[in-house]
Amino acid sequence: MIECNIDILKKDIANKRLDMHIVVCIKQVPDTTQARIDPKTNTLIREGMPTIVNPYDLHALEEGVRIKEEYGGKVTVLTMGPPQAKDAIREGISHGCDEGILLTDRAFAGSDTLATSYVLSEAIKRVDLDEKVDLVICGKQSIDGDTAQVGPGIAQRLDLSQLTYVIKVRSIDLKKNSMIVERQLEDGRQIVEARMPALMTVVKEINETRYSSLSNLIKAAKYEPAVWNQEVLGLDTTKIGLKGSPTTVRKIFAPPPREAGEIINNEGESSKEVAEKLLKLLIEKEVI
Repeated sequence: MIECNIDILKKDIANKRLDMHIVVCIKQVPDTTQARIDPKTNTLIREGMPTIVNPYDLHALEEGVRIKEEYGGKVTVLTMGPPQAKDAIREGISHGCDEGILLTDRAFAGSDTLATSYVLSEAIKRVDLDEKVDLVICGKQSIDGDTAQVGPGIAQRLDLSQLTYVIKVRSIDLKKNSMIVERQLEDGRQIVEARMPALMTVVKEINETRYSSLSNLIKAAKYEPAVWNQEVLGLDTTKIGLKGSPTTVRKIFAPPPREAGEIINNEGESSKEVAEKLLKLLIEKEVI
């Protein structure tokens, strides 16, 4: 009986050693087409604007939770933003993440992708000191910036294997510290094997997000994430905020509203006459 218990204990320890620690980076983005721009800094005015979690990041959260369910371990959700970005962390908890950290400080305001990747990578280093990070997951890009630069920037700074546009995780071998994924390319798919720890950015086709369970919703409603500011992280102030952002936005503006379409009435006309009318209209509009 004692030998059996020892064997079970050894097995539990071995399995625990193989548990994964996954960090999912998400972003809170404006949920409106009526974006307001600061004329001095050419950056979005986020105060008072309705927000959502970046849609691609929801698929990153879902994939992180699915990997945890298959291989064991925990998921930490990480975001950088104003204090109200706590709501994004809580949404991550509602989707099944275990812990959340909000990076917020006025010193971070105005950070471009270079500065943002610096802040996030330094935070991940700090997380890794407490509990080794095996995998970082990001959405392929944010819908407000559309640069797809932050994920690769984090990977570069942390010297992680970089797997972008991942559409499927084929397998993960925790004993060999390796993983195999499929990347979505313009002309097909690419199968890649990489060492871990790694960072991957995911496309929305990688999964379908699930509804949050009642227990996770209750947990999220009560959850208070850890809050790290500049004082906690001790970052180089020349690398954060506007001062640490070499990207200069010369002008930013909303696209003009679309003109109303034109309806061609074909009543009483032959198909040839309608085609000629359409061709004439396209020439007038300089479409062809």
